[in-house]
Amino acid sequence: KYAPKMLYVKGPMDIPLQGPRVSIIGSRKASPNGIENAKTITRTLIENQTVIVSGLAEGIDTSAHETTIAAGGKTIAVLGTPLNKVYPRKNLQLQQEIMADHLAISQFPIGHITTPKDFVLRNRTMALISDATIIVEAGDTSGSLHQGWEALRLGRSLFIWKSVLNNKQLSWPEKMLQYGAMELSDPTDVFEVLPSHLKM
Repeated sequence: KYAPKMLYVKGPMDIPLQGPRVSIIGSRKASPNGIENAKTITRTLIENQTVIVSGLAEGIDTSAHETTIAAGGKTIAVLGTPLNKVYPRKNLQLQQEIMADHLAISQFPIGHITTPKDFVLRNRTMALISDATIIVEAGDTSGSLHQGWEALRLGRSLFIWKSVLNNKQLSWPEKMLQYGAMELSDPTDVFEVLPSHLKM
């Protein structure tokens, strides 16, 4: 329903993409605890050759990309801007590194004027290219929720990190659980829903 007609890509990773892919997403204004949780989850996944997908935003996204690169894993950045633009600007070097050694994906052509809704579309595309999505930390108005609902609509596995579920001030986790989201307390549980690493 929301699949883009065209994707623009830059980077050396092979297409079609090989191996399982997991989105690690969450708040731009992440707490220190949220950042550490993102790092722990990311390290566990890349130790098992999982490709880490995220949106190059501040906070959880940046942590997921940087942790993957530092540990020698592979990461995909799905952009809310055309490939020749960077948002946020502070991630210029990170985006350049991903384009040089990993993969950046955009559904927006060069010259496209970026609007807030583009980041919602970006999140839906992230859900589409990922075998599973993990929400590490997110408030009730977080853009990550668009991806969570889209993952559920697509029938893709959606995990919510345990500390989010323990936050009784949030209303969205319980709603998503009712539609099939799963609590995640051990990152290795993700492997139970991922496709095989073996090429068929």
